[in-house]
Amino acid sequence: MRKRSTASIIVVLVMLLFSLTSHVQAALPPPEHTAVENNVEFQNQGQTIRGTLTKPDAEGPFPVVIIFHGFSGQRHEMPVVGTEEALFQRTARVLAEQGYASLRIDFRGSGESDGQWADTTFSGQIADALAAVDYVCALDGIDPNRVAVLGLSQGGLVAASAAGRDPRIASAVLWSAVANPPATYSDLLGADAVTAGLTGGVDDLVTASLPWGATTTLKGSFFRELYMVDPVAEIAAFKSPLLVIVGLTDLIVSPQPQSGEIYLAYHPGDEALVQLDADHMFDCLARPEKVDEAICATVDWLGKTL
Repeated sequence: MRKRSTASIIVVLVMLLFSLTSHVQAALPPPEHTAVENNVEFQNQGQTIRGTLTKPDAEGPFPVVIIFHGFSGQRHEMPVVGTEEALFQRTARVLAEQGYASLRIDFRGSGESDGQWADTTFSGQIADALAAVDYVCALDGIDPNRVAVLGLSQGGLVAASAAGRDPRIASAVLWSAVANPPATYSDLLGADAVTAGLTGGVDDLVTASLPWGATTTLKGSFFRELYMVDPVAEIAAFKSPLLVIVGLTDLIVSPQPQSGEIYLAYHPGDEALVQLDADHMFDCLARPEKVDEAICATVDWLGKTL
């Protein structure tokens, strides 16, 4: 059931965090610490998940942010134009410079983690996310009472679902998060591929063409979960603070800002929406300042909520 009207959502956003939605800081804040990175691994369901742990070069315990990549991505993806950093690497560095540890992982079947991409499902990635929470909460130098999640695109779906299920998550940040899986993946993969995935067996392989010219192959189990996993319903159980950042020219998760606003309509806690004049990946291949706006808004939010 809807929690509040559109009008009341607007009032909440204006009253709570008008400065975030209207005056997003573009320049990265000056560093307070040096970032130190180490590759790590942990287990989930008999497979190894690999990730990168970034911490400030200081004495903890530190709050920690767990970062989840998007569909067919990995933790080192997407260069930020004009820099020598990838999107999540830059985010992790800035977080560490401001006193936050972070863990960015490759979901099973992606990047350097065990498993096959064709076996990917939302539920499998959510399980990986919850295993990542277990992992960071057991680490020396990490404050288990100050855990946040940050997810991009499909990783935002995962972050929202994990936040709704795990009370240890104290703050959540969604970047271009998938809100309506059937609509998003029908556009991304094609209606014919989705129909084939739904009508075939759970282990049947379906190959689909992506808008940028690549192809991807997934099992029927992925397509079945388009109608079984609802991140907006999941966020309704998350009472801690939620920040949603969207790009107004996003053609992957669209329309915007409506696809971001729906999360706020069902979320019962403190919240804010940041709207950027940017695409799905915050113009990382064209305008690094837009990436930095998203990072700055995230750091500011965590400073207030974590």
